Amino acid sequence: MSIDRHAGVVGRPRVTGPEAMVEAVLELGMVPFFENSIRGYSIEEMTPPEFWFEGDELGPWDWKIACVQSGEIAYGKFLWGGKAAFATVEFYRELMNYRRSLPKYQPDEAGSRIMDYVGENGSITIREVRGLLGVKKSAADAAIARLENQTRLVIGDMQRVYRGPDLHYNGWQTASFCRPEDLFDEIPPRAPLGRDDRKGVPGRDDRKGVPAPFLVISSEGEAGVEKSPAESLAFLKAHVLRLAPHATERDIAHLLG
Repeated sequence: MSIDRHAGVVGRPRVTGPEAMVEAVLELGMVPFFENSIRGYSIEEMTPPEFWFEGDELGPWDWKIACVQSGEIAYGKFLWGGKAAFATVEFYRELMNYRRSLPKYQPDEAGSRIMDYVGENGSITIREVRGLLGVKKSAADAAIARLENQTRLVIGDMQRVYRGPDLHYNGWQTASFCRPEDLFDEIPPRAPLGRDDRKGVPGRDDRKGVPAPFLVISSEGEAGVEKSPAESLAFLKAHVLRLAPHATERDIAHLLG
């Protein structure tokens, strides 16, 4: 499998509607939304130009709602250092296992307050973040984006906003954010939170003082196979190379963080 096949054999890109977009993400497993340094590896490059923000055509900007509401796809800012991307549960789970083991992906004080709120209420909106932290919208957006990149939050739902006397929809959307553990049944609720030597911290291996690996499902379908964060990273690197054999080591390192 490679991204060339998904880009279409006779110059006909694959992503031509919401159903095709969902199907593309499910088959690719993990894919950035926008064009990047790995040629061909994005929803943007798999979409015909006439559907990409051309005139009144909203294209993938609107079609992404179908991905979010499918119940099978994680969407948020979690690749390329915090850029929009899609992943199936299988591949997002591997990214969580790797990211959450690293100190640089641990929430700061503001992030911890947001996560406490989400733990109590199930989800959070940008408006609620502003009220919780007492900050402007730009700061609230940045705080949520950091948590998305840390694999703490994903977009749980999106709704179209209709405005004016004719209830016109011009692409404005509202989103709520939730923990991936709460959104997807396949992700264990006691996920690793990072390296720590303290005892009794959920999601950590107290015997070794290292993050407890996820119980993941192997490609052969065998349930309950433990993977270390390093094994999850190797799995993701190998997958990206299968999709895009031309990707460089530097590209993949930047992609996965």
